[in-house]
Amino acid sequence: MRPVYQRLNLFIVGQDAYTFAPVEPLGAQSLTIHRSTGDIVLNPPNTPAPPTVSRYEKTVYGILGMISLALSEYIIILTGREHRTRFMGHDIYRAADFDILPLNPNVSVQNPPHPVERHLLALVRSHLHSGHFLFSYGWDLTTRLQAQWAERENSNERSLWEQADDRFFWNKFLQSRLIDNDIAQDLSPYILPIVYGTFDVRTNYIHGHRIQLCLISRRSRYRAGTRYFRRGVDHDGHVANFNETEQILLVEEQATGRIFNVEKFSQQLSFVQIRGSVPVFWAEVNTLRYKPDLQVMDLQDTVDAMRRHLHEQASIYGEQSLVNLVNQKGYEQPVKDAYERIFNQAEATDAKYQYFDFHNECKNMRWDRINILIDKMQDDLLRQGYFHLDVFRLDPVKTQRGAVRTNCMDNLDRTNVVQAALAKWTLNLQLKALGILAEGEDLDDFHALSKDFRDLWADHADLISRAYAGSGALKTDFTRTNKRTSIGALEDGSKSIMRYVRNNYFDGARQDGFDLVTGAWTPRNNPITAISLLADTRPLVVRSVPYILSFSLFMICAGLTLPRTSDYSLFYYFMLWVTVAVATTTFMMIYGIEYVSWPRLIPPTDIIYYEGPGYRSGHHGKGLKGSFTQKFGLSGKVFYANAVPTARKRALTVSKMEEIEMGNKQRVD
Repeated sequence: MRPVYQRLNLFIVGQDAYTFAPVEPLGAQSLTIHRSTGDIVLNPPNTPAPPTVSRYEKTVYGILGMISLALSEYIIILTGREHRTRFMGHDIYRAADFDILPLNPNVSVQNPPHPVERHLLALVRSHLHSGHFLFSYGWDLTTRLQAQWAERENSNERSLWEQADDRFFWNKFLQSRLIDNDIAQDLSPYILPIVYGTFDVRTNYIHGHRIQLCLISRRSRYRAGTRYFRRGVDHDGHVANFNETEQILLVEEQATGRIFNVEKFSQQLSFVQIRGSVPVFWAEVNTLRYKPDLQVMDLQDTVDAMRRHLHEQASIYGEQSLVNLVNQKGYEQPVKDAYERIFNQAEATDAKYQYFDFHNECKNMRWDRINILIDKMQDDLLRQGYFHLDVFRLDPVKTQRGAVRTNCMDNLDRTNVVQAALAKWTLNLQLKALGILAEGEDLDDFHALSKDFRDLWADHADLISRAYAGSGALKTDFTRTNKRTSIGALEDGSKSIMRYVRNNYFDGARQDGFDLVTGAWTPRNNPITAISLLADTRPLVVRSVPYILSFSLFMICAGLTLPRTSDYSLFYYFMLWVTVAVATTTFMMIYGIEYVSWPRLIPPTDIIYYEGPGYRSGHHGKGLKGSFTQKFGLSGKVFYANAVPTARKRALTVSKMEEIEMGNKQRVD
C-alpha cells in the first residue's frame, strides 16, 4: 500500500496557485492546484518552490478534499490532529482543526463578499468542527478486520483510498476532484480518507495474557443526517443512521513481563454488528410538541427498497438477524407493524426477523432480562460466529458469516444496550475459546477488564448519539455500572430536554451541513439563485409572535420587582401579561411547524404534505382552518425558513424549482 503523506508544507504562490510539498520523504513530488483554473498538477521530484512564494503558517496534516460553493471552489485542509493511540502497528488520529482555502482570489474566507457564500461556508465549518472524524495514514479504518484479511493479496497494489469501504469513506465527495482525476493513482499519497465514528482501545491483563480491546464504529455517508430529518430508507435501499460497530480483541500468547514488544499480538478476533433505521418509508414531523407527528408512507417501491437494503447487507455480512426493539403498543406501533408487513412481503431468504419488546421485558429497570433475547438468538449467534485470525496460520480459525442488525426508533439508546449485551456475550465466548477464561469464569469476574468494556461501550454510545440526536446517549449509567440509578435517570431527563431543543431549533442547519459536505445537495456557481436560503418570508404576524412572548415574559419578571403601591393594579398588570404570554404560546403551538428550524437545502416538503396511503398520527402544528386563518392571511401550511411560500401548491412548486436551479441530487422520502 502506498502511504499517505503525514505532513505537508503549504506554499502560496501569490494569487496563482497553492503548492503542497511533503515534509518527508525529501524530494517527493509536490502538488500544485492552480487557483484560476482549478487544475491539479503533480510536479516533478525535487521541484524547488518559486522564489516569490509565501509559506503557510501552519503545518498541513492532510488534504480532506475540495468543495465548490456559490462563488468559489475551496480546498479543505487538516491543520490539527489529536493522537488517539497506536493500533495494529499504526497511529490513529482524530481530526482536530481545519482550514478552508479559496481558489477564487477575490473571495475571502474570513469575510465573504456575499451573504449566501458566508452562510454556506458557515455550514461547512460547523460540520467539520462538530463531527468526530478519525483517520490513519497507513491502516484502513473504514474496513472491518475480516474484509481486510480477504483483500490482503490486493492491498499491496492498492492505495488507501482505493481499498476504503465506500459507505464509510466520509469525505469521498470532497475527494472526488482528486479521485476522478486522470492522475488519481499518482495523487494517492495526497488522498486521505476519514471516518465519521468512534475509536477507543483499552489494554488489560488476564491470567498472564496481555489483551487489547478495541471498539470502532463507522457511520455511513449515505442518507446521513440528524434525528428527525433523516428517517427510514431511501429508494436506493440506504437507511438513516446506519452504523457498523466492530469489537476487536487482540491477545498476546503469554506476557512474560512488563517489557515486551507492544505490537506482538498473535491472536486477532473481531465481532461486527450493525444498526440502522427501520427500512420502510417513514418520518416524524416536528411540530414543537415533545412527540412529533409520526408518518408511515406506503409507497409503491417500499418493498423493493427494503429488498435492496437487505440484499446489500447480505452481500456484505452474510445472513442477518434483524432485531427490532420498537414498542408494540402506542405511538411506535405503526412503525413496527409496517416493518413486519413489508419484511414478510420482501421474502428475504438471508434475513431472520426477531422482535423483542424491550420496554415490557425490561420494565422496572430489569435490563438484565436482555438475556432473554440472547437465549432466543443463541443458535444464530453461534452459527454466525466471529472472525478469528491466528497470525501463525495461513487461514483464519473462524470467520463471521452473519451479523445482527439492531434497531429501535432512533437506533440509539435501546440499541446501544442490546448491542453491548451481545458484544459482552461474544467476548466471553472468545476468551473461553482462547483458553484465557476457564469454565465458570466470566468477564465480570475481572474488575478492570469489565470496567474497560463498559466504559468503551458507554463512550461509544454517547458519541453516536451526539452525532445523530445532539446529546449524549440515555441509559449509559446501566452500560457503565450494570445498574440503573436515580442520578442516571435525572441525567437522562436533562439529555431528553437537550434533544428536544436541538431537534426543533438547531438541527435544520446541522442537516444542511450534512447535505452539503456529503454531496446530497450541490450549489450552482451563482449566489443569486440561492438567495432564498437566507430569506424569511413568513407573514409579520407569525414572525412577531416569539418577540411578543419574550416581551410578555420580561414584563412579568419586571412586575415582580415593582413597588407594591396597589395589589389591585398589580393583579390586572399580571393578568394582562400572563394572558399575552398564554395567547402567544398557544399560537406558536397551533402553528408549530412555522417555528421549527427546517433544513433549507433540501426541505422535507413532500413529507409534510404527503397525502398518499399510509399512517399519520396527527396533523398538529399546521394552524387553524376557517375565518381565523383567513383573517390573518394564513393558510395553515408551513412557512419554511428558506422562503418556500405558505400555500401548499406554491410550496411544492418552489421546492421543485430549487431542486432544478440549485442542483439538488437527492429526493427526500
